[in-house]
Amino acid sequence: MNMIHLIQHLNLFIAVLFTVLYFYQLIYLGVGLVRRKHPPRLPENCKLHRYAAVISARNEEGVIAELIQCLKQQNYPSELLDVYVVADNCTDDTARAARAAGAIVYERHDQRLKGKGYALDWLFHHLAAENRDVYDAYLIFDADNLVDKEFVREMNRVFDTGKYDALTCYRNSKNFGANWISAGYSIWFLREARFLSYPRMLLGSNCHVSGTGFLVSSRVIRENGGWPYHLLTEDIEFSVSSAVKGFRIGYCDAAVVYDEQPTTFRQSWDQRLRWSKGFYQVDLKYTLPLLKGCARLDRRSWSCYDMLMTVAPGMLLTLAAFLFNAIVCAACLVEPPYIARYVVSLCLEFIGSSLFTFYMGLLAYGIITVLSEWKKINAPAVKKIFYVFLFPIFMFTYIPISLAALVRRVEWKPIYHSSAKQLSTAR
Repeated sequence: MNMIHLIQHLNLFIAVLFTVLYFYQLIYLGVGLVRRKHPPRLPENCKLHRYAAVISARNEEGVIAELIQCLKQQNYPSELLDVYVVADNCTDDTARAARAAGAIVYERHDQRLKGKGYALDWLFHHLAAENRDVYDAYLIFDADNLVDKEFVREMNRVFDTGKYDALTCYRNSKNFGANWISAGYSIWFLREARFLSYPRMLLGSNCHVSGTGFLVSSRVIRENGGWPYHLLTEDIEFSVSSAVKGFRIGYCDAAVVYDEQPTTFRQSWDQRLRWSKGFYQVDLKYTLPLLKGCARLDRRSWSCYDMLMTVAPGMLLTLAAFLFNAIVCAACLVEPPYIARYVVSLCLEFIGSSLFTFYMGLLAYGIITVLSEWKKINAPAVKKIFYVFLFPIFMFTYIPISLAALVRRVEWKPIYHSSAKQLSTAR
């Protein structure tokens, strides 16, 4: 009976712990639903800052010109927006295509230090050495992006308030309707914009940048001595480091970037394996500084706690609880039948109810996200409805990915993109 009590108390403790730790995200959900109708007012007339759009591209000859064209067509003074491309270890004509489209191109060849973080750091150091670091802020994009024509103007309106050292944007997708994989990514990023970034900004907590379509001030680049974020998830590393250092990351809901999501499970596996490994790297490097930040009890405390919960390996802790229950099930088979039946049923009930709760929770988030952002999703209605029910399945595939990331050596791999013209119109 002691074993039965132990199982009951442990499973209850785990359920209560996760509920307490992540309950605040339900508050974010409520804020995202209610306050989106009443956005904060920003001044129409503000200083027009000077920006550099920076694109790190590896073998992106097929899409790079379309992004540069989007940036050249911004509703913003062209003399205040320069476009830079780092052709990073390219074996195709990315550099030529970028130059032909009007970008300032730097070619980098370093097979030892691979990845976007190293490419950005390399470029910032070159700009400083050449006295070309004359910008108020930098706008970071991926080569497969399309950018709404008001993107820079809207980012400038928020940046000019002087409240933020960095800004993230509304990340939409070019290919939501391609299949369940691209739709799964799309729903996740739409949820992140509506029910994480927007509430965080309204409530005064730090947002986190999400790979592409973000702004970082030149002051941050100078104080950091470049871009010293070289883990496999350099965007999350920057976000967590900013929370620890006190740099404020805001959100611009009206600045929209359209991103191309992977459509094959092989590409999705490789990408999310890198993300999972990168999260573990961030955990290892920043958990202690985040805990210290939480204990400061100042403005940064909540941002540190929020980032801690964002990068915490919750999936692994859940799997460990499942494994414990499975081991107990196997061990109790040598006990008298009436005890074995009770223990097995207890353990299976916990595992089954947890999986069901996760599925329903993810499904609810997916439905709320798709309904809330319905008009902004470029896909037929039937696909929006169908793929939302597959969203939890997409998220469940993180289970084997998270386990593989624990034991496998992971390196940065490029994701190859098709033409950006899949999206004919931008909001």
